Amino acid sequence: MRAWIMAAALALAATPAGAETVRASVESGILAGEATDRARIFRNIPYAAPPVGPLRWAPPAAPKPWTGARPAVEAGPSCPQPMREDGAPNAGGANGPMSEDCLQLNVFAPLYRPDAKPAPVMVWLHGGSHRTGAGWVYDGQNFARDGVVLVSINYRLGPLGYFAHPALTKTAGARAPLGSYGLMDQIAALKWVQRNIAAFGGDPNNVTVFGESAGGMSTLALLATPQAKGLFHKAIVQSGGGWFEPDSLKDQEKVGLAAAEKLGLLAKATVAQLRAVPAETLIAKVDGEFGPFPDGRLLPRTATQAFAAGAEIDVPMIIGWNNGEDSLLGGPGGGAKFAASLPPMARAFYEEAAAEGDEAFGRAVFTDRAFGAPARWIAGQGADGAPVFLYHFSYVGDRFRRVLDRAHHAAEIQYVFEYWGRRTPDSVVSDEDRAMATLMHGCWVAFASTGAPSCEDQAWPAYDPVSDQLLEFGAETAVRQGFARRQLDALEQFTLPTLGLPAK
Repeated sequence: MRAWIMAAALALAATPAGAETVRASVESGILAGEATDRARIFRNIPYAAPPVGPLRWAPPAAPKPWTGARPAVEAGPSCPQPMREDGAPNAGGANGPMSEDCLQLNVFAPLYRPDAKPAPVMVWLHGGSHRTGAGWVYDGQNFARDGVVLVSINYRLGPLGYFAHPALTKTAGARAPLGSYGLMDQIAALKWVQRNIAAFGGDPNNVTVFGESAGGMSTLALLATPQAKGLFHKAIVQSGGGWFEPDSLKDQEKVGLAAAEKLGLLAKATVAQLRAVPAETLIAKVDGEFGPFPDGRLLPRTATQAFAAGAEIDVPMIIGWNNGEDSLLGGPGGGAKFAASLPPMARAFYEEAAAEGDEAFGRAVFTDRAFGAPARWIAGQGADGAPVFLYHFSYVGDRFRRVLDRAHHAAEIQYVFEYWGRRTPDSVVSDEDRAMATLMHGCWVAFASTGAPSCEDQAWPAYDPVSDQLLEFGAETAVRQGFARRQLDALEQFTLPTLGLPAK
């Protein structure tokens, strides 16, 4: 046992769980966190060096050690991202201070018990379109209460997290990973967990990585990254899709050149000139789609291509989507605009929605094309290995039913965490809402513990393409067979040939 793990055990044993301050010793030094009635909490823990100066657009480096006890009660800054001028949380739930020095994580650990066995670990990757959000937004105390060590992380976002340029490629080593720096951060955090999580009572041999939206997409990218093998043992993908357009480093270099030109830099801009651009300027002026992309080094291919080739990391998995993912299309008019981009034949598979008009039709197809069909396809591709469990979330919270009839994008998170958020008083949460949270949270905890989502008395069979079963979390939670099969089959038929998949 490493000396610092032994020191951690002594520090924790000497600190009663109910005390105001608790300590843990990790490889970089001692942490001084806080205890509540449910958890020991340590915030703002550096897992990598600040990605500034020569470390901007570079793989994460090891954090520097510190002396004395590092305060770990207050949340750290969010990574640079667009923020609301009024100070309210943005689309990713973040507000407050930002800094490029943001590669930190938070740990919610069960209250100390001298006889406790190593606890399962869950590492949460937040959503936000790879451009907003922060790990500190999410409260993991109820996971800790139920015997799980919950880790939430920050990772680089937007043009600071996902960027390629010929100058960066030229100056990097021949095998150095490029472009997907946010993904590199997630891998660095998982490596930190392997080295340090025992100090919080966690089991490094039982780690589940899970995330929603951009965090779900990142989870799929990790499953397609050979260097991530062994860093986690189970995965959960919440509204993470699964069908990604073929892409390459060369494609992204062209995007980077266009971004540099928009910043006033010449095509032959140097790495030093790129790194001299202030972070706030990058965030304000460089727009577009962000997320992991193949560089031929770290990420050999898209997650879709990896699953099609049977080259993904084979671990037990939960994957699913919500029935109101079309909330991402915005308000009225968004569905009709999307419908205008669809071929006329699509209406033949969505007769009921099409009969309601273009708005309903576009929203129905968007939800299935972007999330439902890819999730089912990923489940089918992985079904011949470790078990995969498919779900569909349609439960609408009691307080929203006057204005909503579907579960919007990200609506399931509060039930998974059994936590209603910073701006939701308990008084507006109904007993029915709490029952759904107890059920869904219990499923996630059971899966992290054992690899099977056995929760209460609810059956949830592993996915099989023949029986085509999923669990619907809804007004009536039940196993469904052949859910929207005709529509999802049609989307597979028309979409898969466009994704650069290997020939069979």
